Amino acid sequence: MSDLPEVLFVCVHNAGRSQMAAALLHHHAQGRVTVRSAGSAPADTINPAVVEAMAELGLDLSREFPKPLTTAAVQAADVVITMGCGDACPVFPGKRYLDWRLDDPAGQGLDAVRPIRDEIDRRVTALLAELAPA
Repeated sequence: MSDLPEVLFVCVHNAGRSQMAAALLHHHAQGRVTVRSAGSAPADTINPAVVEAMAELGLDLSREFPKPLTTAAVQAADVVITMGCGDACPVFPGKRYLDWRLDDPAGQGLDAVRPIRDEIDRRVTALLAELAPA
């Protein structure tokens, strides 16, 4: 068992928003938070524009892949953050649920993905300050 807070980011395909959020929180937290991401209907690969947008920040998503949402992942999380996956995420007592309404980067070019990435970064930074103050 770990005393670290655990955050699960969920979007439909786990190919964009949730992958960016997980990578950004992992980067900023530096081991102070356990981070996972999943999709209610995972895609085959991560959105290439998302990979490129994250590479601009020095974060490599080239080895990441979309993962399916599981009940076990939700049960393990302290905070579950959904991003456009509707009611696909199971709800358990004692968990904190947040819904971040963000544009979907699917089918978007790099210029459209950057502001989504930057908004996710702002939200992740605020969440980290709350969960694991420096």
